[in-house]
Amino acid sequence: MSIKSKTTKTTEPRIRLTRDTVLLTAVQIADREGIHALTMRRLAVELSVEAMSIYHHVANKNDLKDGMINLVFTEIVLPSRDDDWKTALRCRSISAHQALIKHPWAVGIMESGTVPGAATMQHHNAVLGCLRENGFSVLATAHAYSVLDCYIYGFALTQINLPFKNADDTADVVGVMMAQMPSYEYPYLTEMAFHHVLQPGYAYANEFEIGLELILEGIERLRGTA
Repeated sequence: MSIKSKTTKTTEPRIRLTRDTVLLTAVQIADREGIHALTMRRLAVELSVEAMSIYHHVANKNDLKDGMINLVFTEIVLPSRDDDWKTALRCRSISAHQALIKHPWAVGIMESGTVPGAATMQHHNAVLGCLRENGFSVLATAHAYSVLDCYIYGFALTQINLPFKNADDTADVVGVMMAQMPSYEYPYLTEMAFHHVLQPGYAYANEFEIGLELILEGIERLRGTA
C-alpha cells in the first residue's frame, strides 16, 4: 500500500495594514523615487495589497501627503524651553534642514497641507511659543518665523538641486564650467571657484549654519518692537 504524502502550501504573512504602515511606506517610496512616483497603485504594490484597501486608512492623495508631512515634522527637534531662544531656534533650524535633505520631496509641499497632523501643529506652536515667550510681539513673531523658514526651505531646495553632491562631482562640474568661460571675462567667478569651491573640505552644506547665524542676528533686532 502506498501512502500519498500531503504537501502543505506556505504563504508569506501579509502586512498588517495600518495608517502608520501606509504613511511610512509612502515616505520610503518618495525618498527613493520622488513624490511624482507615488501613486495609490504604486503604494498598493509596495504593500502587497489591493489599492482599495489603502482607502480604509487614508481618505485620498491629499490626506496621504498631509500624513507624510506630519511624519517629517516628527523628525524635527522642537525648540527647547531650557535654552535661550536663539540656541533653541538654531537647534530646531539645523534639525529641519537635515530632515528636508533626508526627504527632498518634502521641500515643495511642507506647508501646502490644509489638514495638518498633530506633530505639524505642535511644531508650529512650539516655534511661535519660543518667540512669543522671549520678548517678540505677535507681529515680530510672524516676521521672524517667515524669514527663518524661507531661509531653511530655500537653502534646502538649492542644496538638493545642485549639480554636484561630493568633492569629485564638484571638481568635474567646475572644470566643465570654467572650460566654457575665459577667466579674464569672469574674474570673480574664477576666484571663487579656485580659492573657495575647489579647496579641500569644501561642501556647500557648510554655508547653512553661517547663513543661519546671520538670520538669527537679524531676527534679534525685532525683539521688543511693537
